Amino acid sequence: MTIDNCNSPQGVKTNVEEMLGSNVSKTLCESNSTKNSSCGNVSVGFPIAMMVTGMVGNSLALIMVCISYRKKENKRKKSFLLCIGSLALTDLFGQLLTSPIVISVYRAGLDWERIDSSGQLCAFFGVCMTTFGLYALFLSSAMAIERALAITNPHWYSNHMKTSVTKQTLAVIWCLVLLFALLPIAGVGKYTLQWPGTWCFISTGDTQFPGNMFFATTFAVLGIFSLLVTLSCNVMTIRGLIIRCKTKSGTSQSSKQWERLTTETVIQLLGIMCVLLICWSPLLVLMLTMISSRVSSHECNPASPTSNQTSSRDLDCNFFLTAIRLASLNQILDPWVYLLLREILLRKFCIVANAVSNCSTEDQKESQTALDALNKQNQERKNLYQSQNN
Repeated sequence: MTIDNCNSPQGVKTNVEEMLGSNVSKTLCESNSTKNSSCGNVSVGFPIAMMVTGMVGNSLALIMVCISYRKKENKRKKSFLLCIGSLALTDLFGQLLTSPIVISVYRAGLDWERIDSSGQLCAFFGVCMTTFGLYALFLSSAMAIERALAITNPHWYSNHMKTSVTKQTLAVIWCLVLLFALLPIAGVGKYTLQWPGTWCFISTGDTQFPGNMFFATTFAVLGIFSLLVTLSCNVMTIRGLIIRCKTKSGTSQSSKQWERLTTETVIQLLGIMCVLLICWSPLLVLMLTMISSRVSSHECNPASPTSNQTSSRDLDCNFFLTAIRLASLNQILDPWVYLLLREILLRKFCIVANAVSNCSTEDQKESQTALDALNKQNQERKNLYQSQNN
């Protein structure tokens, strides 16, 4: 089986040299010289751990969203809760649909053809990867826009942002992303088996297939655009929160509560931006690099980057695999940075921060209290002296 044959039901036969050049997974695992350096990095334990942790985190997030959504006091948060629930449900399905396939390929000795002789499963896997990945990015952008509107233009937001609008937006995003992911099924673009032969994704080096470069480039550009929109809107939200917090500064209970909520939200937004950048930037930038160089993952060099056999067209297999793993890790981290982290850690962080702040000003407060007591005592003595003279 060759990598380019995963979508072909007929499976075009090639000569021995082409098979050895393209069937990377078998070559890596059969070669004693590269087995320790390459195959050891593709353990089945990683996809199993990702599936279990992803299911646990997203299931907890769905339970918390359902409980919060039913509460009457959370009417203003229903749009946000709908987005969080949709993101958790999408990430959960993404894990359930793709991880078992990867685990099955590992159990089959990294031989994709043993479980997918027709090539249809590879196309299904590619559609899932594209749909769930791009939907998570677009939904993050939609949530960032929603938060920015709520902070920077609260009057317009309260009048126009209804739950029905949120549901329609989520449905439109899902349909558009799914239609885009199905383009290779319609003949525009191509899904191919990727190193080390355990997953399928968009082909980046096949210039002969119609629309392949357009499809791959569009995916990378849409992903980067979504990241930029999310980062820009989150920066606007943080700026708006800080401005409103300064205008509400005071000693009242509402002012203190607003400061606490501002601190929690700012920390959460910073966490979201860091997670998105770390998880998605390597893959999207690497895809653009591969597209410009006309390089596919099956042309990667499994040897050490310092090997004399590495050429300018070679792609580091381990780096490419790490990039896709980071993108998949985003499905696990999403419920934590959007919901669970806020509920569990942010409040404790704010308590610690307030305690430190109180400790730093405690001496000043004690001095002020002592001075006020002394002034009050002097005033009482003065009043007593004046009353006796009268």
